[in-house]
Amino acid sequence: MTRVRVEGFTISLDGYGAGPNQDIRNPLGVGGTDLHQWLVPTRTFQRTLFGADGGTTGIDDDFAARGFKNVGAWILGRNMFGPIRGSWPDMNWKGWWGDNPPYHVPTFILTHHARPPIQMEGGTTFYFVTGGIHEALDRARDAANGMDVRIGGGPDTIQQYLRAGLIDELHVAISPVLLGRGERLFEGIDARALGYECVQFVASEKATHVVLRRQGHNDA
Repeated sequence: MTRVRVEGFTISLDGYGAGPNQDIRNPLGVGGTDLHQWLVPTRTFQRTLFGADGGTTGIDDDFAARGFKNVGAWILGRNMFGPIRGSWPDMNWKGWWGDNPPYHVPTFILTHHARPPIQMEGGTTFYFVTGGIHEALDRARDAANGMDVRIGGGPDTIQQYLRAGLIDELHVAISPVLLGRGERLFEGIDARALGYECVQFVASEKATHVVLRRQGHNDA
């Protein structure tokens, strides 16, 4: 059965999933890269992003690795694809990740501006969806072919899917940093009223990993 998951989304101690002033130099906002000190050194990250051997193992790597298991499609907000706003000025921008993005499955980008699909190396194809979150999820479920759909962010995208009751499980990593400003993941969200409960709580040296699951949903 296809589940809709958020995996490895990192927030600061004050609840921000991205810092202020996002731009091409600061894709996660000012200070946003500090959130991911738990993730970057892991074996999973080094292998997935850089094709490198080595990297840390343990709690952080276990959570990083689970985020790629049984994922048949991704959904991203437009900010996760690039810094460009409004209509596409040209078709040269193909994402933050170079020719071989880390997704390796069909990936659906939420946007108000249509654009032809982009086929990348490694099995990633970007599709640009102008019909909103439900259209994107319907298409992602079809593409996933029974595997899970991973919602990659950013905070606003996750909030939209939470409010619609469409996310089955969230893994949130809480990083021991303060951002002060930016985008809060749970801004205006009453997760308890939406039926979420904490089913796992594990700390490493660099993050506290929390898994929230909507009542009535399990790992089956």
